[in-house]
Amino acid sequence: MPSRRSLTPWEPLDAPSTAELLSAATVRWWLSGGAALDRRLGRAIRPRENIDVSVVAADLPALVASLPEGFSAWAPGEEGEDEVIPFADAPADADLQPVLIRDDADDVWVLQVNAEDGAPRAWVYKRDPRLTLPWDRAVLDIDGVPTGAPEVQLVWKALRPRPEDDVDKEAVVAELTDEARAWYERAILSIHPHSSWSIHVRSPFAPAKASWNRKGPA
Repeated sequence: MPSRRSLTPWEPLDAPSTAELLSAATVRWWLSGGAALDRRLGRAIRPRENIDVSVVAADLPALVASLPEGFSAWAPGEEGEDEVIPFADAPADADLQPVLIRDDADDVWVLQVNAEDGAPRAWVYKRDPRLTLPWDRAVLDIDGVPTGAPEVQLVWKALRPRPEDDVDKEAVVAELTDEARAWYERAILSIHPHSSWSIHVRSPFAPAKASWNRKGPA
C-alpha cells in the first residue's frame, strides 16, 4: 500500500548502530554521503537530517533481506518523490533508490540506502562508468564500520553542489591525503568540469591556470 515518506519523521541511527543493524548482511555495504565524511574526519561537520549507506544495486535485495525483525524497507513509488511502497511490492526492474528503512515500532525512518555500481574489483561511478576506484580505496574500514572514501563522496556532491555541500568540501579537501586529493581533482576535471567546484582545481594541462571550467557555462 502506498504511503507518504514525508508523513514519517526521521530519527537517524549513528554509525555504530547502523553497523549493528546491518551486521547480518553478507553483501558489501558502506556508510556514504555526509555521514561518511563526518566519520572520516572524526567529527560532525554540520547537522545531518538522515544517514546514508550504499550498496551495489545487484546486492540491494540481499541487504534488505538481512534486516532484523521490526525493520521494514520502503522503495520509491510511481506517483512522485514523496510516495513510497513496501520494497517487496516494487517492480523488479525499477530503479529502487533510495530505499528507506523504518523502525516499525517507533514509526520513524532510521536509514537511507542508495544503490550504486560496482565490479568485482572496483567501485564504479554510477553517473559515468569511466570513473572507478579499487574497492580497498573506495571503502575504508574505520573502527569496524565500512565507510565510503571522502574523495568519492565529494565527487557525488560535485555535480550540483548546494551551499551545505560547499561546507562539507571546505572541511574535507584540506584533510585528504595527497593520493586522494589527486584522484578527486582528476575526477572533477574529467567528469564534472562544469561544476562550480572545478574552478578551484588546477588543470593538469595548464598548471598555472585555474581549471577548464573558467570559460565554460555556469
